[in-house]
Amino acid sequence: MNRLLRLTLTFAPLAILTGCGAFGPDRNPPHMAVPTHYSASPEAASLTTADGVSQRLAADVPPVPEWWKVYQCPELDALVAEGLAHSPSLAAAHSTLTAAREELRGQIGSNMLPSVDVGFDPSRQRALGIPVLPQQTFLEDVFAAEVQASYTFDFFGAAVLADRALAQQVHQQALQFDATRRALATNIVVAVINAASLQAQVDETIELVALGERRAEQVSARHQSGSASHDEALAAAQDAANAAATLPALRGQALAVRHALAVLLGRMPDEAPPALPLAALHLPDTLPLSVPSELLHQRPDILAAESAVRAAADEAGAATASMFPSLTLSAAYGRGGFDWAHFTSPAGAIWSVGASLTQPVFHGGALLARRRQYQASYEAAASQYKQTVLSAFRTVADTLESLDEDAATLVQVQRAAEAARAANQNTEARYKLGATPFYATLTAGQQYRSANVQVIRATAARLADTAALLDSMGEPKATAGRGLAKVEP
Repeated sequence: MNRLLRLTLTFAPLAILTGCGAFGPDRNPPHMAVPTHYSASPEAASLTTADGVSQRLAADVPPVPEWWKVYQCPELDALVAEGLAHSPSLAAAHSTLTAAREELRGQIGSNMLPSVDVGFDPSRQRALGIPVLPQQTFLEDVFAAEVQASYTFDFFGAAVLADRALAQQVHQQALQFDATRRALATNIVVAVINAASLQAQVDETIELVALGERRAEQVSARHQSGSASHDEALAAAQDAANAAATLPALRGQALAVRHALAVLLGRMPDEAPPALPLAALHLPDTLPLSVPSELLHQRPDILAAESAVRAAADEAGAATASMFPSLTLSAAYGRGGFDWAHFTSPAGAIWSVGASLTQPVFHGGALLARRRQYQASYEAAASQYKQTVLSAFRTVADTLESLDEDAATLVQVQRAAEAARAANQNTEARYKLGATPFYATLTAGQQYRSANVQVIRATAARLADTAALLDSMGEPKATAGRGLAKVEP
C-alpha cells in the first residue's frame, strides 16, 4: 500500500499536466484579421470644426479610465460617483461576482485537497441475535468515533480542467461587472446631457410659444381692423396651437429623463437632481483612438468573450478527461466499542485504509454526449467572440462617423441660428424706425427660437457621441481588469 501511495504521489502531477495539455480544443480565441482602420474610409486626424472646437483623434493617447472627467464639470463627476456608489443594480452584480468567486474557492478546495471528516456515533439499539441462541434479541450500546480522509488523484486533469473552466467563468463575470460599471457611468453621463438638452429646449419652446400666441393675437387684431384676412388669422392661431402642443410632450420627456437619472443614481424619482445647464459641459478637444489591434485588449466585452472561449475549451477538455480512470485513496481511524470502557481502552482502536480505481465503461452514451455538448458550446463561444469583436469595431466606426456628422450638422444649424438672430435684430431695428409692423418682429423671433432649438439638439448629440467614443475605447491595457483577483488554478 505504501509503495502504491508513493508511486501515485510521484506520477500524479505529471499525469495531470499531461492530461491538461492533451484534452480539449485550443484555449486561445479564434484569430481574426484586424483592419487598419475602423470606418469604410480612413479616419481623419481631426474632425470637422464646430462651435470653436476641432476634436483631434489621438492614436498615441491611452484610453481614459474615468473618462467622464474630461467634460470638466464637477457636478457631473459627483453624479457619476454617486451612481457608482449607490446603484442597486451594480451592487447586485458585485454580490453575484462575490458569490461566484466563493463558489470557485469551494470547488478548488473540494477537487484539489483531501477531504477530512470527524464523526461520533453513540447509539443504543435492540438487534437480532443468532438463531441457535435462546435469546432472540439483544439490547446493546454502541460507541464509535472516526476521522475519515479521502483524496481522488486526478491523473488526466478532469478536476483541474473543471476548476480552470470555472475560474475563467468567474473572470468573465468580473469583466462583465467592469463593463456594467462602465455602462452605468455612460448612462448617467448621457442622461445628464439629455436632461440638460431637454430643459434648454423647454425654455426655448416656452419663449417660442409665447411669441406665437402674441403673433396670433396681433394678426387677430389686424383681422378685426380689416388689415388682415380671416385666413391669415386662422393660420396664425393654428401655428400658435401647433407650437404649444409640442410643449407638454417636451416637458414630459425632460421629467422622464430626470426620473431615469434618479434611478441610475439609486434615488427615488421625486429626488431627481435638477438639470444642469448645457454650457456646464465642456467638449474635450482630444479624443483617444486606439488602433484596432489594441482594442482587442482594452474592451471588457471582448475580454469577457475571450474568457468564455477559454472556459468552454476547458469544459470540453474536462468532459474528455472524465472518460479516463481515476484513483481514490481513503483512510479512517477511530475508536469503538459496546461500552464506554472498551471505547476508551487500547482495544477499542479501529482503522481502515483502501484504494478505489474507477474506469468508466458504459454509461448509455452519456459521456460521449456530454463531450459533444461541450465541444458544441466551445464552437458557440468562439463564434460569439467573433461577433463581439465585429460589433465592437462597428460601434467605434459608427460613433466616429456620427461625431463628424454631428460637427457638420452643428456648423449648419449654428449658421442658420446666426442668420435668424441677425434677421431678428434687423427686424426689431426696422420696427423701432417704423419701417415694419410689430407682428413681423414676432415672426422673426419665432424663427430665431426655432433655430436655437436645433442648435441645442446638435450640441447635445455631439456631447453624447463623444461619451460613446470614450466609453467604446475600454480601459488602458495596464489597468484592464484591475482589482480582479487571480483565480485560475
